[in-house]
Amino acid sequence: MMITLARIVWGITGSGDLIHEIIKTMKQLEDDADIRLTVIVSKAGEQMLRLYGLWNELNTSFSKVMKESNANVPFIAGPLQIGKYDAFVVAPLTANSTAKIAHGIADTLITNAVAQTLKGNTPVVLYPVDQDDREVQAIGPKGEEFSIRPRRIDIGNAARLKEMERITVVDSPLVIPNLITDLLNKE
Repeated sequence: MMITLARIVWGITGSGDLIHEIIKTMKQLEDDADIRLTVIVSKAGEQMLRLYGLWNELNTSFSKVMKESNANVPFIAGPLQIGKYDAFVVAPLTANSTAKIAHGIADTLITNAVAQTLKGNTPVVLYPVDQDDREVQAIGPKGEEFSIRPRRIDIGNAARLKEMERITVVDSPLVIPNLITDLLNKE
């Protein structure tokens, strides 16, 4: 019996929200399942990962990490659109990228990849960091703790994503491995 390796694209934007847990989740997903991750990182995502001291860890943990040059480079939107990958996950998804996706703007690597993927049949899973109006405890790059409260407009944009076809919005990146397993088992 031939084992088929699932191919997932995981996008990272510029939010540090739960980034340590997200990297751990990505490693666990690839270690525990027959899954190969291709990681795409926005320009702001690279800056954030460097601030948090995670850029080198990301590059040594995953065999294929590509960083944004522009909205089409590296070229990932086409392969996602035509089904060369089994799913597209973006976690974390900043409020800025959430707003762009919610309003049809596709001018960055991540937002363009989401827009083009939605024209095909590849499932899209998003973790927008600002989803409800409760105060959230956050941890900065140097381990400092602080509180934030998302803006109403950001919460509205996340709610808009939940209404869009072929997008699954999760409220925690920790649920992504089980969701991916369920998606792959449906095929």
